[in-house]
Amino acid sequence: MFAAIPSPSSNALHLGSLQLRFYGMTIALGVFAAIWLADRRHVARGGSRDDWGYIGMWVAISGLFGARAYHVITDWRSFEGRWGDVIKIWEGGLGIPGGLIVGTFVGVWAAKNRGLAARDALDIAAPAIPLAQAIGRLGNWFNQELFGKPSSLPWAVKIDAKYRPVGYETYATFQPTFLYEMLWNLALCGVLLWLDRRKMAPRGKLFAIYVFGYGLGRLWVEALRIDKASKIFGTRVNIWVAVLAVLGGLAWYVFGSEEQKASTLDDTTADADDADAIDTGD
Repeated sequence: MFAAIPSPSSNALHLGSLQLRFYGMTIALGVFAAIWLADRRHVARGGSRDDWGYIGMWVAISGLFGARAYHVITDWRSFEGRWGDVIKIWEGGLGIPGGLIVGTFVGVWAAKNRGLAARDALDIAAPAIPLAQAIGRLGNWFNQELFGKPSSLPWAVKIDAKYRPVGYETYATFQPTFLYEMLWNLALCGVLLWLDRRKMAPRGKLFAIYVFGYGLGRLWVEALRIDKASKIFGTRVNIWVAVLAVLGGLAWYVFGSEEQKASTLDDTTADADDADAIDTGD
């Protein structure tokens, strides 16, 4: 028998009558890690320690709502006849694209409330987001979900029979696509920090690099997955979304000026002195 990554024997921690799902715990850990990193980057640039606690709270709540809404909308057939399951996020089912879209706009709103320029807040958040995503992907391992095609590679993941998709019941090991995405996001976080530390990304464009990088990684990982998914013209919806992220991030970086990006997400003009006082992008 070839080597393989074992799956956890349980997806929850039982403390008497209390049951703590590892999926929810990894999501929470990812959120705290992201806020911690964003706060450190912000404070290092002269910002207040209170800012990212406030922004992070709004982003976490809205992002969770957006991620669940995206999953339900793109996989609504799975909820037919059992709409009460929509609220059971602890069982899995969060669409990262939805969380990113909603969380980004709510985060910009929260940053404006703290007197921060949108482009600076987005650049601060850019490396923190893939860090949260990477940690959160561990939850898929505990839930034995979002794996890929059958595989005999040494790093294939063993999946219990009850979690195997229809048509794949005779296979025991699969591509650990959640692990691929986790490693990709960790690498993306590192690259963004490296670019920012060496001031190789113009102000306002680090977030564009993140969007491009996330879309690129999601594109090839999504192509390996075999779980049920809604399709458009025979292609998984998430692949189309990943393509849009790649093109959008690239267009933002190449064609968008700092002034254009600032006005796109911020309908008011920040005072120049305030922007210079909390300059997190240079």
